[in-house]
Amino acid sequence: MNPIKIGLPAGSLQESTIEMFKKAGWTISVGSRSYVPKIDDPELAARFIRAQEIPRYVESGKLDFGLTGADWVLENNAEVVEVTRLIYAKRTRSILKWVLAVPNDSKIKTVKDLAGKKIATEIVNITGKYLKANGVKADVEFSWGATEAKPPELVDAVVEITETGSSLRANNLRIIDTIMESATVIIVNKRSWKNKAIRKKVEALAMLLQGALEAETKVGLKMNLPRNKLEKIIKALPALKKPTISSLSDPEWIAIEVIIDENVVRNIIPELKEYGAQGIIEYPLNKVVY
Repeated sequence: MNPIKIGLPAGSLQESTIEMFKKAGWTISVGSRSYVPKIDDPELAARFIRAQEIPRYVESGKLDFGLTGADWVLENNAEVVEVTRLIYAKRTRSILKWVLAVPNDSKIKTVKDLAGKKIATEIVNITGKYLKANGVKADVEFSWGATEAKPPELVDAVVEITETGSSLRANNLRIIDTIMESATVIIVNKRSWKNKAIRKKVEALAMLLQGALEAETKVGLKMNLPRNKLEKIIKALPALKKPTISSLSDPEWIAIEVIIDENVVRNIIPELKEYGAQGIIEYPLNKVVY
């Protein structure tokens, strides 16, 4: 079988995508000027492409599958199979939002106030549908970038994607509505999805990528504790539900191991010590697959 062709997002998501694949078990190597990376899997042939373009290449079959934004699938009206959503971004592991924003001192308060105004955005089709749904007629122009810098001299409003809102605030813009939420999705060409070998490969990759993302917010915790304290500890610390329990050579003691959210460890470890736990070990995880 020929290698399965995969499109990976170039640009702001490139490094975080490479890191995510590494945690999932695939090493991607790319030269400073190359968009055709090496991947340590003979079944895959990867190429970095702008996320905006990946949906149409997957739809046409030039790519078997790819990672892109749900927003770009919608913007391109691409007929593809969505396998799963991967919640990761450039800075945080969060949902991205496309928002309607205007200058802080603008008299525009709602979308209704945009009638006859000019809006700049990369998602022209989605914005047009949004305005139509709200009964508003406005001039929507495509923006090649630096969209936040255009109001008020060049346009009255922008529809821009935001992860933290910091760029909008830095450009003295305020949000008046959220048009849609988006996340990275794995999409597959419809014909490729019917190929059993390709489908199996894509599903396995999707599972391991999800496992890698899930592991980012969790850690493993193992310890020894008195057997007679187990029920009391689990009742007092619900984060420790469903631990793996092992017997020790001393029948009065047991070893437990559990996967928990990393942000609760700082509170749990001192309490475990109070209950008599010993040899507490916290360790990082590469993948958590449920």
